[in-house]
Amino acid sequence: MTIEIEKNQLVWTIIHNRPEARNAMDPDSADGLVEAFEAFEKSDARVAVLWGAGGSFCAGWDLKYAASLSQDERAEINNLDFPIGSAPAPRGSLGPTRMELSKPVIAAVEGPAVAGGMELAMWCDIRVVAENAYFGVFCRRWGIPLSDGGAVRLPRLVGQGKALEITMTGRKVSAQESYQIGLCEKIVPVGDARSSAEAMAHEIAKFPQQAMLADRRSIYETHGLSVREALKIEWANGLTAVRNEGFDGAGRFAEGLGRHGDFGDI
Repeated sequence: MTIEIEKNQLVWTIIHNRPEARNAMDPDSADGLVEAFEAFEKSDARVAVLWGAGGSFCAGWDLKYAASLSQDERAEINNLDFPIGSAPAPRGSLGPTRMELSKPVIAAVEGPAVAGGMELAMWCDIRVVAENAYFGVFCRRWGIPLSDGGAVRLPRLVGQGKALEITMTGRKVSAQESYQIGLCEKIVPVGDARSSAEAMAHEIAKFPQQAMLADRRSIYETHGLSVREALKIEWANGLTAVRNEGFDGAGRFAEGLGRHGDFGDI
């Protein structure tokens, strides 16, 4: 098995361990990632971290595997087509990229996150990247299009013009540039991506969860809506959390906890 799960209290770290291929994605790994995230979704864990072992996040779809396929096997890619109507979609080429989880996932990126690996990182809620990490639509060289959400998620993160430039040229995007344009949220020293992402995950996991998850849903669900329609969704998402958590939280503040922006004792 190339997919491993390490569980630490309320945080799961899901590891793609195929370093001999720079964690390029083959069908077994893709299936394994889907199974891991399905298990995370059903569990009591609150936040997941996705990390590639051996210094590479993911070099994309395994092109050596793809090149070895027979004509009949190549035709089987149609098995990943979206179904008609609202039936559940099969997994993406990179595994979980079509999943819509109810809980957050943080990508811990060391080294390359290119082609489909970039798409996999963008599927995550947050990207913590090492100084040596880099992104890029490297599949541009080989006639392979984005098919795991890259053309959808990249412009939402960096804007349409920059997304078009990065996608059409296929150039390398460094960690520093990624931070500047909004493709990642934090840069850390080489070797620290996993531990930093896990620390962030534990920070998120300790908060009252209903309110945090309500805000997460609102950010996703209101994209592209008018302000009025978006405000309706935000209000509806937050109402239960205020009733179940907010009033009690206000009471703890009134008792003296969490003053002056203190997040340590809440």
